[in-house]
Amino acid sequence: MQYLDFTGSRCRDCYKCLRECPVKAIKFVDHEARIIEDRCILCGKCTVVCPQNAKRVHSEIAEVEALLASGKPVIASVAPSFVSAFGVKDFSAIGIALGKLGFKMAEETAVGANIVTAEYEKLLETGEFKNFITSACPAINRMIQLYYPKALKYLAPVASPMVAHAKLLKKRYPDAEIVFIGPCIAKKREGRESGLISAVLTFNELNTLFTAAGIDLNAIASIQVSEPVKNRSKYYPISRGIIKSFNKLPKNYEYVAVDGVKRSFDVLEDIDKLEGMFIEINCCEYACINGPATIRSEGSLKANEDVRRYAQNSLKDGEPGYIDPMGVELAEGHPRISLGNVVPSERDIRAVLAKTGKLKPEDELNCGACGYPTCREKAIAVLNGNADVEMCIPYMRKRAESMSYEIIQNSPNGIIMMDYDLKISESNTLARKLLGITLDDPKGTYLYESINAADFFQAVAGGKDVHKKKLYIEESKRYVDMNIILLPEHKTLFAVLKDVTNAVEYSKELEEVREKTLETTDEVIKKQMRVAQEIASLLGETTAETKVALLKLKNTLAGEQEE
Repeated sequence: MQYLDFTGSRCRDCYKCLRECPVKAIKFVDHEARIIEDRCILCGKCTVVCPQNAKRVHSEIAEVEALLASGKPVIASVAPSFVSAFGVKDFSAIGIALGKLGFKMAEETAVGANIVTAEYEKLLETGEFKNFITSACPAINRMIQLYYPKALKYLAPVASPMVAHAKLLKKRYPDAEIVFIGPCIAKKREGRESGLISAVLTFNELNTLFTAAGIDLNAIASIQVSEPVKNRSKYYPISRGIIKSFNKLPKNYEYVAVDGVKRSFDVLEDIDKLEGMFIEINCCEYACINGPATIRSEGSLKANEDVRRYAQNSLKDGEPGYIDPMGVELAEGHPRISLGNVVPSERDIRAVLAKTGKLKPEDELNCGACGYPTCREKAIAVLNGNADVEMCIPYMRKRAESMSYEIIQNSPNGIIMMDYDLKISESNTLARKLLGITLDDPKGTYLYESINAADFFQAVAGGKDVHKKKLYIEESKRYVDMNIILLPEHKTLFAVLKDVTNAVEYSKELEEVREKTLETTDEVIKKQMRVAQEIASLLGETTAETKVALLKLKNTLAGEQEE
């Protein structure tokens, strides 16, 4: 049975859910969080803290709708924290609204809580318990079964109020289907495992059903008022609520309330050192009124006051006795649940730590960024297949910085980075050479302190990249192709410089050769023209003289013929 749904595409490797998970029941597969089902206590922390809403409580609305449509009698067991969740002061309004949805009847789970308290009182009066831990919170029960087996002997061998109430309802209505409604995710697993609960709705899910059916709970509450049923166990949803539900407190015990998983850890760690302690223990801070699936309309202190007043109001006409348990068996064992973890050797742990550069104890930062409180615990999780080496954020950052440094330093081009004030953050040797920066490490200095930075100021002022070809750098006497690129989201710019000095100088030499060639060619042409002109002139004179001579010869020959 799946109790939490994931929208993997929204998960972004932030590890926030793992940091908040008190029992580290989350692993990452392909950079997406996954619940480790057999380790999870269903405290619901991950659903509350996820910044991307990637984790949600698995809805049982469809199952409930199917039950209501089946024609079978469906009875709702409603947690008394409905008072703070829905802001109504009378249970009859909830009962009427549930009737409109199709429920045969509804009753407060406080009825079951009442017979549970009576059973607690009987057990305490035997004096057989060195310490006594309440068993009303299924998340705490499972946490003890999984992680604190030494505390199992103190955990009350009594069913939870939900299960106790379901047994009572089944006694009275054998053919009924029971649906529990409350603010707790862990109840979904407990209900399934009990074999008595057909479905579990959270207050959020119930509110969805009310909205879909057009049911206005406030309107019903404004006209429907009934006499409250006397029951001290209506205090159960608040801190010290179980203690306040006793008709009388058995002697020889100190009665304390502990709420919140972290505080629970402290108590359970030292449980064997304690004696004569009655410990009311709740997974959620401020107890059930602050459950992960409640409707959070107001603060926890206001919710606490609402429930306290509601319970107190039911007692205004006298103290009630305990409800008749009708012979229902309330005993319930809580066996140890084995995690099946591999206990790694010190050598294996050190090998994993070494992969993230932690070669000696002082290298272990224990920063908790990965979600685990210490580097060693994270290494153990890696060896058990519940974490990846790459989840060490300081290590990955250091590696990324090292890689980027190597890339910059070994680039065939000059690279220099700076902020919008032109304060240099990174540069390689070639960039310093091309720009004529004489400092060996200019990091933290301003570019304009070393060179003429007009082009860089132009890029920042214009908000556009600048591209220059064959730019002459006076400070280095070099020519470069320079591209200045802006990164507005980081208020950073960087320049990539390509040394084109040799190409420019070669071009100059080529131009000089070309010009000289043109000059030489021009001289040759001029000389050729002069020679041609001289030849033409000589040819012209010779032709004229030849013509005269031939004419004379012709005339002479003509005169002799006449004679």
